[in-house]
Amino acid sequence: MRSPRPGGGAYHQSCFRNVMTDLSRYHTTEDLPQTFPIFPLPRALLLPRGRLPLQIFEPRYLDMVDDALSSKRLIGMIQPCDMERNPENPELFPVGCIGRITAFKETRDQRYYITLTGVCRYRIKQELDCVTLYRQVAGDFLPYPEDLSPENENEDINRPQLISALKTYLAARQMNTDWASIENASNEGLVNSLSIIGDFDVGEKQMLLEAPTLPKRAEILIALIEFANAPSTGSADAPLQ
Repeated sequence: MRSPRPGGGAYHQSCFRNVMTDLSRYHTTEDLPQTFPIFPLPRALLLPRGRLPLQIFEPRYLDMVDDALSSKRLIGMIQPCDMERNPENPELFPVGCIGRITAFKETRDQRYYITLTGVCRYRIKQELDCVTLYRQVAGDFLPYPEDLSPENENEDINRPQLISALKTYLAARQMNTDWASIENASNEGLVNSLSIIGDFDVGEKQMLLEAPTLPKRAEILIALIEFANAPSTGSADAPLQ
């Protein structure tokens, strides 16, 4: 499975570990800002308590990270739904996920490597007229109060079917993974990490994001992996999408 971050590269296997302490300050949706910057990026999925590594190099998004680091460290990930008509200012899907910068590194060639840890999904209420080069929105977190409840992370899923599908997918492509980390991950940690790192298309990523419950997200994830497994006997290079 490949990373959706700009510049490519593989996700570190530690993404399967549970994330708790980074988000302890967010108890209710009232703890989240009414307005915040957004980073439109196709096929980059962030989910609550999931971690998304990103390479930042465009000037407007370097400014965005600088401003976020000097304030609340919060950035809203969102997918564009039509890049062809207006690649500089594309139309956006209505639902995204806000994340907190929990790690960052600045390089000598003026890039940032950051990790966003997902906090809560949101619906865009309106896009703001602003002077910044990056876009900002007013977001509505009220539809997703359960995103701030870590006690939901072990909701029942068909874990044996998911593991079986994943083993078939990896074996067909001669890929290795850290099975101990997978076995020790919570249900939420496993489903969300596989959803984030999976090589799915934009629409499939959005379905995973907008799934109303963890079991429903797991059901969609299993279906996507099993669909990718179907032609694997003919080609080991078939993408997971």
